[in-house]
Amino acid sequence: MIAASEDHAGDHPADGTRPRRRRTDGVITVVVVDDDPDIRALVAMKLENAGYAVSVASDGETGLALALAEQPDLVVLDWMMPGLTGIEVCRMLRDDPRTSGTAVLLLTARAQEEDIERGFAAGADDYLVKPFSVRELAGRVESLMARVR
Repeated sequence: MIAASEDHAGDHPADGTRPRRRRTDGVITVVVVDDDPDIRALVAMKLENAGYAVSVASDGETGLALALAEQPDLVVLDWMMPGLTGIEVCRMLRDDPRTSGTAVLLLTARAQEEDIERGFAAGADDYLVKPFSVRELAGRVESLMARVR
């Protein structure tokens, strides 16, 4: 586990971006939460190859605990998981001051318009439907991280 830099959770930049913690080496941290081991491994590998520090979890409870402990820059969440769903985890991340500024990307097979609306209403910053292109995933992550830098 890599230690994060000093906590900046109380900082509120004038530009309206969300405050977040940053590793001392400046590497962006990501927690990937998906119950499908193949998707989890694919996403982790793509993000690691792009230079991100990645931690993974296979269910919502573990993912929430990991995100609260690590306070990453980004959480990539599947929606449909046993136990806590990605939507529930997203809401809990938004409600906790330690992670309220963490960017959240929902990565899910739920593609109906009302599902997408629910995802954004829960606090997601972006929404990507499975099956997905790893290039599109990388582009979305890069875009999210550029917005919160």
